[in-house]
Parts: sequence; structure tokens; C-alpha cells
Amino acid sequence: MSRDHVLHKVRTALGRSVGQPVEEPPPVRLSMDEVAIEARIECFRARIEALGGKTHRAESMDDACNYVARVLNGRSAVASNSALLRQCGITALAGVESGITDRARLRALCSTTACGITGANYALADTGTLVMLASVQEARMISLLPPVHIALVDRERLLTGLDELLTILPRPADETSSMVLITGPSRTADIEQILVRGVHGPGEIHVVVV
Repeated sequence: MSRDHVLHKVRTALGRSVGQPVEEPPPVRLSMDEVAIEARIECFRARIEALGGKTHRAESMDDACNYVARVLNGRSAVASNSALLRQCGITALAGVESGITDRARLRALCSTTACGITGANYALADTGTLVMLASVQEARMISLLPPVHIALVDRERLLTGLDELLTILPRPADETSSMVLITGPSRTADIEQILVRGVHGPGEIHVVVV
């Protein structure tokens, strides 16, 4: 079947003719509810915990650091170059490797270490989702390769949902080579419809709202 024949069938089904100008797309419709920050935090934590993730609301940067230290409990970890992690003192914790810029070394560490610690560019309250923009500060592999992911997010970056995110980042590709949305621990039911965690990414996730 020729290309022209296929395109002719598509045009016929759409009721269009050759050379007909394409109509302008409809305007984007985004809807954002006004939600107080306290309600966002509670909703965000509830959504993550409903999916098997764990959360902690840190009252201070020291509190955030102490929580991360308890989660690590002596295990090895690799941390991103997030400014928030440095401000909380997490990069200075024993057993935490940070400030790595060599990709080969970073990949080797991420594939063997127990925990990956990152910041999050944004978070979505209505689904319990972390928004990760790949950058020099936030390498993707730190949140994807280690079996445990610990993420810190500034409460000021906790958005109501995807619509609000798209008003801030209407064209994510202009900002980053990759935008990853993480909602709870990695899980799949591809095989025999049996839910298995940790197949495509971390099976354990901790989110700290700072």
C-alpha cells in the first residue's frame, strides 16, 4: 500500500482535502484551585503514603538532616548537587558521596550504593508527585538507580497539580533535556498482573518536605 494511498484514506476519514490549511488548535485550558499550603502538604503526604512511600515534614533544616541520617542508618548514599541538600547539611553526613561531576564515576556509585538523595524541582500535591528536571545539579541516575530514593522538596515549590506546573513550565524542553514525574515507589504488574516493586527504579522512597 503506497504512502499516498494511506494519506488519502486518512484525509477522507477526517473530511479534508489535499492542501487544506490546518485549523488552529483550541486554546489551552488549565484549571488551578486555590489551596492553602497546609492543605497542600497534607494532601501531598497522604497521596505518597497511600502508594507505599514514606514522608516526613521537617520543621527545620536540621530536622531534615536528622531524618535523612535515620533513614540511612549507616548505609552508603550518593547525593545530588542540590543547593537544598547542602543547606540542610546532608552532603556532610558520614557515608554520603556528593559533588561528583564525572559521569562514569557517578554511574558506578549509583549502581552499587544503597541510597540516592536528591532535591526536587517541584512537587504536585494532588497526586503526590515529584517533578525532577535533569541538570548538572540533579543527575537523573541518582533518583533512578539506587534501590532507595530520598528526596527533599522546599514547601514553597509544592504546587496544587499538573495544571499549575504547566503554567510555570509551559515548554519543559526549553528548560531541560528530561522532566521525570515520580509518584511513589517504582512498581509494575506486567507479569501475570502481580504487583512488584523496585523493578524499574527504587522500591523505597522517602520524601521530606522542608
